[in-house]
Amino acid sequence: MLKLQVIGNLGKDCTTNAVNGSNVINFNVAHSDKSRDADNNPTEKTIWVECAYWTEKTGVVPFLRKGQQVYLEGLPEVKTYLKKDGTTGTSLSLRVMSLQLIGHAASDGSSRSSDQEKTGKKGVEDDLPF
Repeated sequence: MLKLQVIGNLGKDCTTNAVNGSNVINFNVAHSDKSRDADNNPTEKTIWVECAYWTEKTGVVPFLRKGQQVYLEGLPEVKTYLKKDGTTGTSLSLRVMSLQLIGHAASDGSSRSSDQEKTGKKGVEDDLPF
């Protein structure tokens, strides 16, 4: 068995589709590794993973927004495709078996603020006495 574990941030809001009576949640995740080269200059390499989460538990959909940090486990697949310039490209996809939200969405607070405006409710943090 081949299993892939990924920690990264969503590149855009997820989409949901119904396929043959089953729900699939699609999203992409960016994982970045920061390091230094031989001359001690900082470098960063980002790997994008296209994800498909087949599940009947769609309650997580409102939380899968651009910038949300997630931990994923699943079955990886490398796909090849023909680019517009005629060369061959590759992409990494993941059939998600386990998903956990970690951290929170982008620090601009746009997702949380808009949710509060729509519902008129405070976040859990706002109710704490300290």
